[in-house]
Amino acid sequence: MKVFRFYAPGDVRLEEADEPHAGPGEVRIRVRACSMCGTDVKISTSGHQRIVPPRVMGHEIAGEVDEVGDGVDGWSAGDRVQVIAAIPCGRCDWCRAGVMTICPNQVSMGYDFDGGFAAHMVVPAAVLAVDGLNRVPDGVGFAEASVAEPFACAINAQELADVHDGDVVVVVGSGPIGCLHVRLARARGASAVYLVELSRERLDLAAELVKPDAAVCASEVDPVETVLELTGGRGADVVITAAASGAAQEQALRMVAPRGRISFFGGLPKDRPTITLDSNVVHYKELTIVGANGSSPDHNKQALGLIADGSVPVHDLITHRLPLERVVEGIDVVRSGAGIKVTIEP
Repeated sequence: MKVFRFYAPGDVRLEEADEPHAGPGEVRIRVRACSMCGTDVKISTSGHQRIVPPRVMGHEIAGEVDEVGDGVDGWSAGDRVQVIAAIPCGRCDWCRAGVMTICPNQVSMGYDFDGGFAAHMVVPAAVLAVDGLNRVPDGVGFAEASVAEPFACAINAQELADVHDGDVVVVVGSGPIGCLHVRLARARGASAVYLVELSRERLDLAAELVKPDAAVCASEVDPVETVLELTGGRGADVVITAAASGAAQEQALRMVAPRGRISFFGGLPKDRPTITLDSNVVHYKELTIVGANGSSPDHNKQALGLIADGSVPVHDLITHRLPLERVVEGIDVVRSGAGIKVTIEP
């Protein structure tokens, strides 16, 4: 079978490999869809400290079970499944307290285990141990199910920021995760959702799909002034920075309302991880700033449910569906921002 492997920064290869087989406590799936995100671009060009090469990449995975290992109950060939990406240990104090997203022992598909850019993939016992292999609901396609993983991360962030009925929400960043945030905020009852993006081309592409209440091009207007104008000077209840931008995080403090909540969803580059934060603004406006790190197995289940019942559609966000042989092309699409979501269908 063909796989797409990382060997070193700048050295990624589509090559032949033997089919893996499920060992005790594992299942093997036939990969039907593995979506891409910016992390795949970063790994292909810069690697990652946890990856010991060669490693099959891809962590937004859906497929069907085709082999069940010894000691595994409840799964059989033909079951349609989605696989979590971030795998908590399930045993530490954080996991036992129900806060699996910050498990210090977390491992990941495509990093510590071979991922989904392959015809077949083994789901490790660690995934099954934390109930991280999820049944894909009827009516949900494999490509849509693969988007449940990044969607789950958005759910975690909006739970932490307490997005609720009547909120005015600003989402900064119009990539796939920004689009998911727009739709999720609406599903959680937001009264208005504004989308902010530097690139006019990317903003227009996203706005055509998710129809925000206002689309703000930050390279053409001052986004802070525009948000304040849209809110009658009050500011937004919630600002979600779904972009790796320190400037966006700094602007969030200026466009949020008193008692507002800010989600620093997008992490910053490792060589520029700090921002200038006026703590007096936080103090006097009584602001809440929260981080958001990945998702839990339960968030993945919630994501599949919201996709299945139509609360948050994702099928139209998948702008590119490519065979495994064109995975490098898919990485280039993600890098250039020429599409919203790229899905590889081995």
